[in-house]
Amino acid sequence: MRKIHNEDECNDSYGCVRMYQALLLKNQEGKLNCELPSENTVKKVMKEIGLIHTPRRKPHGITKEDKEARKSDDLIKRDFTSDKPNEKAVTDITEMHAKDGKLYLSAIFDCYDLMAVGIAMDTNMKAELAADTLENACKAHPDLKGAIIHSDRGSQYTSSLYRKSIAQYNIRQSMNSAGGRCHDNARCESMWARMKEELFYSRNRDSADYTIEELKSMIWRYYMSYWNNRRICSSIGGMPPAVKRKRYFDNLRAASAD
Repeated sequence: MRKIHNEDECNDSYGCVRMYQALLLKNQEGKLNCELPSENTVKKVMKEIGLIHTPRRKPHGITKEDKEARKSDDLIKRDFTSDKPNEKAVTDITEMHAKDGKLYLSAIFDCYDLMAVGIAMDTNMKAELAADTLENACKAHPDLKGAIIHSDRGSQYTSSLYRKSIAQYNIRQSMNSAGGRCHDNARCESMWARMKEELFYSRNRDSADYTIEELKSMIWRYYMSYWNNRRICSSIGGMPPAVKRKRYFDNLRAASAD
């Protein structure tokens, strides 16, 4: 199977590969009662029924740096891989326009399996939003305490409130290197792009078609139900985040039993 080398390559080939890997996963689980088609066949069928499209927008950062605030070192250095869950994560904030205002979404994604371990939403992007995200993540995943969590150099992450939360949960804070280069937190940027593409652009609709409360409901279901448990992710072996996480802990238990 051909590899996609650029993580941001959300084009025809990306969609085809993701569909093909979904079929591979189902085949491994014994859920297919027929011979697995080739990747080219999958692509041909997807084109015929209109499932292949090209994203029309690119993500852009909205957090602003407080140049006077103390910064943390870059502990990630663009290495968004991890050998186990709850070891390394990335966080960011994105903005969406609604019928009745703006909605800001903050999330923390685990680098091991891309699971959304914590999200928070509000009509402003103050430091409380970032702190609430961290609190939600650590409550849902207590083993996240002690992990590295990487962000940009936005004022939310250099605030005293966020640093207090970092200390409370014994998190090792990491930030983009000086200059605010987008590639230093490319993992989060690509996650926002995929969410907006799959919820809105690929369906010929816009976030502004919905109210803030409607968007909150849609986004919560997208990440906590669809993304974490059912969405096939090519960069983690063609499986949903929850499946990869379960396999890790199953293997850990099997090894300890031996």
